[in-house]
Amino acid sequence: MLFTKAIVRTPAKSVVNGIDDYADEGKPDYQLALKEHQDYIATLSDLGITTTILGPLEDYPDSCFVEDPAVVFDNFAVITNPARSTRQKERDLIRPAIKQFYTDYQIFEITSPGTLEGGDVMPVDNNVIYVGRSARTNQAGIDQFTKIAAKFGKTVKAVPVQKVLHLKTGTTYLGNNKLLVAGEYIDSPYFKNFDQLKVPAGEDYAVNCINTGNGVIMPAGFPRVKKLLEDNGFTTREVNMSEFSKIDGGLTCLSLRFN
Repeated sequence: MLFTKAIVRTPAKSVVNGIDDYADEGKPDYQLALKEHQDYIATLSDLGITTTILGPLEDYPDSCFVEDPAVVFDNFAVITNPARSTRQKERDLIRPAIKQFYTDYQIFEITSPGTLEGGDVMPVDNNVIYVGRSARTNQAGIDQFTKIAAKFGKTVKAVPVQKVLHLKTGTTYLGNNKLLVAGEYIDSPYFKNFDQLKVPAGEDYAVNCINTGNGVIMPAGFPRVKKLLEDNGFTTREVNMSEFSKIDGGLTCLSLRFN
């Protein structure tokens, strides 16, 4: 198992008003989003993950995307600073959940003018963390995060994000030096030392997967990515993500994962 615990937050009815800067697929259906979220939790459970479920926050439409206001590792956590003003108060609302698992000495914070969102943070092996410099994560945020990570022996490498929302909208680390890549990250020099699994054009959304170590959770409806993963030795579990994709959300966005 690559992780044994996860924190999720039930979507609020206001999820239909979530931020949509990229998808342009219409508004989510709340009941269907709720069903998809329940299936997501069930899949985590089936794969041996103990999940803490937080209650919905009606005032914060995007709050089901818990990965953005916090970043967690096995021995420390960082309360981030989301770039969008409508999400900044989520920092305080995720903190009590983080404090259930980490001591005050293990919890850090990104402060203005730095911005950092968890969707841009991609740990790989050998204590290296790639961080996307994107529309949501700026250099000041990366600099602060770099200093925090260094306290725990981790090295941060910044990667420009030019065409997608977050770094993990374009690439996901699967372990064993295998990197799922799409769009601007195919053959990227930033990832030249990885075994790149190249997502076929038209299935870019499915680049955002979760390897639990006991199976890869992937969005449903992307047969070529499913075959790519299985041809490379991964078992897969599909979860419908139709409603979350409408508000620029992916699989990793919906949980904080750690041991």
